[in-house]
Amino acid sequence: MTLLELYKKSAGELSFGSCGDFEAKVIFEDILKIRTKPYDYSSVAATDDQVSLMNEIIDRRKNGEPLQYIVGKWDFYGFTFDVGEGVLIPRPETENLVEYVLDELKDVKNPIVFDLCSGSGCIGLTIAKLRPDSKVYLFEKEDRAFYYLNKNLSNFGLKNTRAVKCDIFDFDLSELHFADVIVSNPPYIKSDEIPLLQTEVQKEPVSALDGGKDGLDFYRCIASRWLDKVKKGGLIALECGDVQSNEILPLFSDKVAEKNVIFDFNDIDRIVAFRI
Repeated sequence: MTLLELYKKSAGELSFGSCGDFEAKVIFEDILKIRTKPYDYSSVAATDDQVSLMNEIIDRRKNGEPLQYIVGKWDFYGFTFDVGEGVLIPRPETENLVEYVLDELKDVKNPIVFDLCSGSGCIGLTIAKLRPDSKVYLFEKEDRAFYYLNKNLSNFGLKNTRAVKCDIFDFDLSELHFADVIVSNPPYIKSDEIPLLQTEVQKEPVSALDGGKDGLDFYRCIASRWLDKVKKGGLIALECGDVQSNEILPLFSDKVAEKNVIFDFNDIDRIVAFRI
């Protein structure tokens, strides 16, 4: 079997996810370390190890393991983050949240940013990287997610960040500085909808998905506990699920000066934002 034949075979078997060619390309480049287009290998024989490894990966994918976990990393906002079992996978729609916050911060000098439920750190570390004058605190509770958060923090080598292991529901806020921005992609899926998610999404940590009975537990926490740590005129920007904005806005309405809903590239209400 040539490498080209292995590529075509793999793309065909991975097509159950409708992205067979894309996944085969990612696996070839990131795991087999074949950087050239596979069609340049029409006469190069695949080794037994390459065939065996590819078959193993295909089996893992068919069992629902996310491609991102298999590869061990994923790109977000032009940067690469280490990911694996126990941490939420960075998604392109969350880039809208980062872009929005960066735009809102453009006239703020030396901003202090709180990234709640930070996970891999993709939100907070991206902001810290692109705003080196900022100080970004990344709050995360779960052990495995905190492991990847620290790994990515080390990979980025930033001096303007601090990872804080805590539960945002009971963390003592008294010693924190006041923030210019609170940003978060919190768990927002209703508890009884978790079993209905795609198989590979269910491989991600439930703690990063489950927002409680109505999906709003974390928004209530932020509204009731964290708003007092935002400066006057400061921003709260939170990712949300489709049609959730109508339920989230009232939780903040009597505590903020402004409120806004931002729609993503699929015309879905993706961000709720507030000014103190």
